[in-house]
Amino acid sequence: MIYHIVTGDVAAGPLREAIATEPAMEGPVVVMKDVLSVGPLQKEEGQKFSEMRSAFWQTVVTNEKSPIQVDDLERLLETGNELSKNEDARIWLWLAPWPADISTYYWSLKYLGKYTNRFFVVNIAGLPFLDENGKVFYPKSIGEIRPKELVKARKLARPITAGELEVDGDEWRKLTTENAGIRVHEGGKKLLSKTEEHYDNQLMSFCSHQFQKASKIVSQAIARYNIPTGDLYLGWRLRRMVEGGRLELQGDTSKLLKDFEVKMPGDGTNAQYSLPL
Repeated sequence: MIYHIVTGDVAAGPLREAIATEPAMEGPVVVMKDVLSVGPLQKEEGQKFSEMRSAFWQTVVTNEKSPIQVDDLERLLETGNELSKNEDARIWLWLAPWPADISTYYWSLKYLGKYTNRFFVVNIAGLPFLDENGKVFYPKSIGEIRPKELVKARKLARPITAGELEVDGDEWRKLTTENAGIRVHEGGKKLLSKTEEHYDNQLMSFCSHQFQKASKIVSQAIARYNIPTGDLYLGWRLRRMVEGGRLELQGDTSKLLKDFEVKMPGDGTNAQYSLPL
């Protein structure tokens, strides 16, 4: 039995299709839905990790009617219990060169790293795959890979080494201590902690002195700068910039991104611009 750990529903879809066609990959897909590359990692005294993450996303997703419940940790621990009961069970963690995936990897080691000989990693970073037209491309996420290609990728699965466990196991403690707003990918498995305002200038570069829908600004920023946080987080940053007076608002920020507009203060007639040094 193989427990496939993957980050995000988008990645889980094609992976489930691949597993359905390949008996050697048989096993459940354990989906980590939390984007651990954004938001706090350090819980307060008496607070559970899942409670802390749920509270963070509740502030980000203001239009959600039902309380947000982040239960990734509970499912991760449940997977560990299954490994304890079945010595033949293994973990395959699917790892793409994306900050959310790498954050999941470091976090998983904290709870599942003790199963050293049964903890496998399928790392696609820097490797070529074929798209639907038969052309070679280098995916940034598991969700970009066709199920047929994921079946081939099973051959990449390898157990984590004792050296990796020692070095990479310390990384989560480091990230938790830093407790920054954002973790960005710097190549390989390296993550750098940044403040929550890290992508604000990219968002501002698409703002003008005319009102524009928040959804348009966010989608343009993601497309132009390949920002890996997702639209919900960037929409939250626009709201925070409105609260801080950096942007003016038209509409209701408690609704969806398409339901409110923002613009830079003033009409731009007295704006002074200078080229960066």
